[in-house]
Amino acid sequence: MTGLWILLAAVALAAVVGLVRARTDGRFGGRPAAQPEPARATPQEPTPQEPSAWDAVVASGVAEAPGERATLLQFSSAFCAPCRATRRVLGEVAEVVPGVAHVEVDAEHHLDLVRRLKVVRTPTTLVLDAAGREVARAAGAPTKQQVLAGLERAV
Repeated sequence: MTGLWILLAAVALAAVVGLVRARTDGRFGGRPAAQPEPARATPQEPTPQEPSAWDAVVASGVAEAPGERATLLQFSSAFCAPCRATRRVLGEVAEVVPGVAHVEVDAEHHLDLVRRLKVVRTPTTLVLDAAGREVARAAGAPTKQQVLAGLERAV
């Protein structure tokens, strides 16, 4: 009888995890906006700005050019079936929207970049603005409509 309860609990847990993943897969989430610092009475040294996501891509040795208005940065791996679908969707969007480039990075060969940008699964797509800053991120295979909605934040 105990085995039956364990089986039922495992099935229920798997169903909940599957529903959550189906609901969130491919959706772009925004980055939190930077909070303005309060005015200071005394002048201080300017704080150095943290490097953009595109700076990290360039430092890792990726030799592709970013888009003029936005860049769709895709992290994929060799045996990832959703990565192929994502490549197709992002390529189509980059062709349709002027000033947008699609750059694909092999996650297996750029592990330092994956760690630095906190990519946990493939495919992951980052939407970068013209300055190379991350404005949206989606884990999983997004649809064309989801990509266009994510691009609205950058353009």
